Amino acid sequence: MDITEWLLWFLDGLGRAISNSETTLGNVLFKAQLWNRINQKSVNNRQRLIINRMLEDDFEGFMNTSKYAKMAKCSNDTALRDIQELKERGIFIQNPGGGRSTSYRLPDREEWHASL
Repeated sequence: MDITEWLLWFLDGLGRAISNSETTLGNVLFKAQLWNRINQKSVNNRQRLIINRMLEDDFEGFMNTSKYAKMAKCSNDTALRDIQELKERGIFIQNPGGGRSTSYRLPDREEWHASL
């Protein structure tokens, strides 16, 4: 009885599972490091809510003032102040462009490690 094909199938699946777990672990560690640095100086509840939402896998696009205001249920002025504080602390990065199309994102892993 030759089980070579089964072993190849099994080892291929195992390799994919290990690769996926490394990616997941990397994401978890990145989020932990990000929150560790964020918590060195506290953030308000609105900022915490928005950062957590942006860290979710299904978050689409970038953050802007009006999106922030809707998600955090605050005024656009409050949203802008919160965003500016997060930007000054290096938690938000402003995307190219400006004016009405100004948007922000969280740093990716490479940017985060370069800033440490």
